[in-house]
Amino acid sequence: MKNWPLQGEISSRRGINDLGDLWPLHRRHVAAAIFLLSAVGCIPVSARAQFGGHALPTATRVGDLQLGGGLVLGNSDYNFNSTRLVGAGFYTTFDVRAHLGAEANIRQTRSSLDSTVYERTYQIGPRVYFARGIFAPYAKVLVGRGVYNFSNSVANVAYNMYTYGGGADFEITRSLNVRGDYEYQTWLGFPLADLHPSVVTIGVAYHFHE
Repeated sequence: MKNWPLQGEISSRRGINDLGDLWPLHRRHVAAAIFLLSAVGCIPVSARAQFGGHALPTATRVGDLQLGGGLVLGNSDYNFNSTRLVGAGFYTTFDVRAHLGAEANIRQTRSSLDSTVYERTYQIGPRVYFARGIFAPYAKVLVGRGVYNFSNSVANVAYNMYTYGGGADFEITRSLNVRGDYEYQTWLGFPLADLHPSVVTIGVAYHFHE
């Protein structure tokens, strides 16, 4: 491997709590999430109607806010070798008007092949959404920083990044949304070639309302 890029800073070798133990359990989490999303489709139409339009700000509010977190699964291609990722993330959305808002998120995942390798991202950017009853699909473009901890913690380097993504929020109750989200990330200036992780998040968020 060639020398590390000049951008970013190298930190200490101290890592975070190991998320590697989550990998054997991720299939159960995914199965539970699929069951929950399927259950949403069984809610009677009359019950769904009272929750319609959840993402539209009212005249008496500055905007529409939700805070959530969830399980993160993905795939990365460091040094042209594919590796699975598993971890957790937190996200918030703030919609200032119908169909237009913003998202910010933080994620951390570890490689299934090497528990000393992890990817951490900090992102923010605009999103466009369309509320259809309890279903609110969206698309987003985010920018931020990605931190890569190399094998055996020999280096911990930050890179600029941008992301295209999308997904949907499902309103379970007036205060609770379930999310399925996909992101295709580009980490700029990574050794050998830009890094392109693909990341899926299955999350639950609290929706603030009057």
